[in-house]
Amino acid sequence: MLLTVSKRLEFSASRRLRVAHWSDAENLRAFGPETNARYGSGRNYVAYFVFTGPVDPTTGMLINISEIKERAGKIVRARFDHKFLNEDNSAFRDVPPTAENIARQLYVDVAPLFSDVEAKLCACHLTESPERSASYYYSGVCEANYWFEFSAARRTMSPRLSAEENAQLFGQATSAHGHNYRARLTFRAERFDPEKLSGLVRYDAIDACLRALRAELDHRYLNEEVVGLKDRPITTEGLARYIYERAKSVMPLHRVRLHERNDFFAEAWEGNTFFLGLQEPFHAAHRLHAATLSDAGNSKLYGKCNNPRGHGHSYLTEATVGGEYDVRSGTLYDFVALKSAMAESLEPWRDRHLDLETEDFREAPSTGENIVRALWPRLDNRIGQRLVRLRLWETANNRFTLRRT
Repeated sequence: MLLTVSKRLEFSASRRLRVAHWSDAENLRAFGPETNARYGSGRNYVAYFVFTGPVDPTTGMLINISEIKERAGKIVRARFDHKFLNEDNSAFRDVPPTAENIARQLYVDVAPLFSDVEAKLCACHLTESPERSASYYYSGVCEANYWFEFSAARRTMSPRLSAEENAQLFGQATSAHGHNYRARLTFRAERFDPEKLSGLVRYDAIDACLRALRAELDHRYLNEEVVGLKDRPITTEGLARYIYERAKSVMPLHRVRLHERNDFFAEAWEGNTFFLGLQEPFHAAHRLHAATLSDAGNSKLYGKCNNPRGHGHSYLTEATVGGEYDVRSGTLYDFVALKSAMAESLEPWRDRHLDLETEDFREAPSTGENIVRALWPRLDNRIGQRLVRLRLWETANNRFTLRRT
């Protein structure tokens, strides 16, 4: 199992995507119209610093999140926040500040600051807009993400099932209904080269791909108006698979994520691998306190989270299941069964004080690390050991993730 802790930090900056020795036409093909912003264009960036390592059994922490905020925050403020990156940050004098290059530079700048702790920075994710993000990993792997939206109607059903089987499996969703879909296309380089100045994907290529997908899918009745979907299961998994196949036919795509709702998605990866994800919130109170530490030690370690009267969060969980895609039904896992399993697993914690009213944290601090580790087996057992990733947001800025390895 792999446990990670993520801290979210924000900064604002301007940048120009342009390579000086390229022609205007070359820059336009690589970066799009933004390259004409002579004095730079701005973004409100969000950076996620992801750490992995052992959990201290006394404190219940992999790393003190306040330390991430303090140390990484200094780098963000000094080198990135409210800067014209091309001129105010020497890393981008000769390399355009694409999302991939900024993610890589954040990793390079921040990772050495944690050489004195067991937890290590393993990834940096950067979001520059709702349509564009990138990730850089300790191994040198880099990913570029492009999002697009479309609205469409459908009947959730498979032409390979009988009417009775469709009704039993999909219920009311077999009636015509619609969604505002949001899809993410991910491109991956196993060894990122910042000297590839256009980034992982050229603007003209991804723009053409997304335009074609929108033209085919947007404001369509998927069961009847999209030729390529005829005689195929119209499910979230099936549609993600179709988008993957269409984009992969023209670009070196790694995977697709498709949201039909903010809290529900399907992913289609290369190698015919599929995942299904669902979010479920719960509300609870807790107090961070280690029984073996003194009151002064607890106060120093946990700060305001050690308030003797406790505090609370609107927690958000996200479970991702993997397994074999059933080509007959077009499904990976039963949506209703997954939602029920999540609700049942969280029920003992809903509107409770985790330390005082449950047995899970009598002997261990109710840190995010320990909460996600306690939730994993009770949920995984309910879904036949199909769980591959479990996430917990304590706040929008603090995320804890457990993965099956």
